[in-house]
Amino acid sequence: MPLRLRRNVPLLCETARPRAKPLAARARMGHPCGMVHINRVYTRAGDDGSTALGGGQRVAKDSLRIEAYGTVDELNSVIGVAVESGMDEAMKPQFFIIQQVLFNAGSDLCILQEDKQRFAVPGIEQRHVDQLEGWIDAWNEELEPLKSFILPGGGLAAAQLHVARTVCRRAERLTIALSREEEIGEFVVPYLNRLSDLLFVASRHQAKLAGKGDLLWDSRGY
Repeated sequence: MPLRLRRNVPLLCETARPRAKPLAARARMGHPCGMVHINRVYTRAGDDGSTALGGGQRVAKDSLRIEAYGTVDELNSVIGVAVESGMDEAMKPQFFIIQQVLFNAGSDLCILQEDKQRFAVPGIEQRHVDQLEGWIDAWNEELEPLKSFILPGGGLAAAQLHVARTVCRRAERLTIALSREEEIGEFVVPYLNRLSDLLFVASRHQAKLAGKGDLLWDSRGY
């Protein structure tokens, strides 16, 4: 059986229900009402190369929709590595929120548009895009204007943010490709587009806070 949300909403992947956690623990997970229940990791239902969308439809695991939200999942993991690679404490609260919202993005992509009126699931909204723009503007004000392209570097956390930026661009490309074939939430692509911009600014900001600064491309030296 696929993992299911309350109100009979299946989740992104095939997993079974866990024991209920105390309310405080569920709130820490970002699900104060305990939306997700997992007690078994494997179900064998995907052994034929298919998986279940949030609405219960079976699709191929290499379908474009699965590629899109699977890459959003990859992006979230890469951001987690950046956070745990020595990121400045002042930046961590923003990235905690970003990781939460990326789960919203996965939810948005794994539910077909025609199912979204039936299932009350999180998604991406204009306010999420606006939030990213506010952080970009605030961090960018503390940086020197760029005079060249930047080499990925500036410390481990900054370099990992560059990796996250490139994964985010790939997630955006796949989501755009999906949008040409199927209807998707209107704010998912703008969010990923803005997030890649934020990750670029964040990598510079992290490098500055780490005392390393930008590593500039020398366009004439090599």
